[in-house]
Amino acid sequence: MTEQATLDDTDRAILDLLRENARRPLREVARSVGLTVAPVQRRIARLERLGVIERYTVQVNHGRIATGIEAMCELHFTDDLDLAQIMEFVANISEVQEVLTLAGDPDALVRIRVEGVEDLRRVVSALRAGKAVASTKTLVVLEQWTRLG
Repeated sequence: MTEQATLDDTDRAILDLLRENARRPLREVARSVGLTVAPVQRRIARLERLGVIERYTVQVNHGRIATGIEAMCELHFTDDLDLAQIMEFVANISEVQEVLTLAGDPDALVRIRVEGVEDLRRVVSALRAGKAVASTKTLVVLEQWTRLG
């Protein structure tokens, strides 16, 4: 297991600023945390090297796109499966955006993004076709709010 990184308050402040806007200019980050640009660059490089910052990404507001349905599908398995087995099971379903394994009931929660109801029906049917799947429950997302930071 990889050793956990030790962060100070400045590292946490930099992470909070990058979480809000990963494209924030380094000069602005430096000014906000009370450092110059060079030490902020070194800290960010260290956080990347240690795996604290894994990637930079875009948060898409799917509600602003004309088409698309997001749904969560609860999966209940007949056997105990680990995350690798679950990922192998859903890896070929491109509409699956995220898989969370859970303690308790259900066993896993799958985030799905599809263009329409027929696509959703097809994806849920594909999930149900898994040999170890005992049952599913699908929930359609109406709105979403995400805490930044």
